[in-house]
Amino acid sequence: MAGHSKWAQIKRKKAVTDSRRGKLWTKLLKEITVAARLGGGDPDGNPRLRVGIQEARNANVPNDNIERAIQRGTGQLDGVAYEELTYEGYGPGGVAVLIEAMTDNKNRTVSDLRHTFSRHGGNLGENGCVAWMFEKRGYFAIDRTVMDEDAVMELALEIGAEDAGIEEEVYELYSAPEEYAVVRDRLEERGIPIESQALAMLPTSEVDLDVDAAVKVLKLVDGLEDQDDVQHVWSNLNVTAQVLAAAED
Repeated sequence: MAGHSKWAQIKRKKAVTDSRRGKLWTKLLKEITVAARLGGGDPDGNPRLRVGIQEARNANVPNDNIERAIQRGTGQLDGVAYEELTYEGYGPGGVAVLIEAMTDNKNRTVSDLRHTFSRHGGNLGENGCVAWMFEKRGYFAIDRTVMDEDAVMELALEIGAEDAGIEEEVYELYSAPEEYAVVRDRLEERGIPIESQALAMLPTSEVDLDVDAAVKVLKLVDGLEDQDDVQHVWSNLNVTAQVLAAAED
């Protein structure tokens, strides 16, 4: 996925998800619970938990809810045991779709996913059918008005980013997945506002579709993201400004 389309897709995804605050809170609290279960309840020693807590606070999740989610993860409170799973499939036009889910009932999740794919002209695939087309990377978008091009390249070196790109609206920084929390912390320490960020599964190449077919893919993505068990949906669709405008009509 080219730089601009990554920014556009993540930006649109945030706008769509934030309009469903209840679902967003549920997903964020699930992440906190699982992070605490896997790495302990101390955010200073658990980078995944630290990022999860910060993202929940950015979404205005109350601190009491965050604390209870941590306690469910560490076993101090009773709670549902979620399993992390990845599902793969194809959307309209053969677009690759990768889904990250947390569920307490795999049969329910698979049934819901299969139904959603079918309803939107796609199909759920076998494990491994599209995962090879994606790579996990930390992704950060910074408004271009914050600094000039030379400064952002110097910044990338200072904070340990692997790569940097320059797009029309934003600078884009990339990190190794294990350095995501570190790079994020270093940006915040320097007071640099982050327009968009994600520990993302980014495609190594992208697919161009006509506008009508691309809009159908976005509707599939929206349908998948509406499901309670789904945390993230990634695709290798090239999301252009024209596609976004058509999808919003």
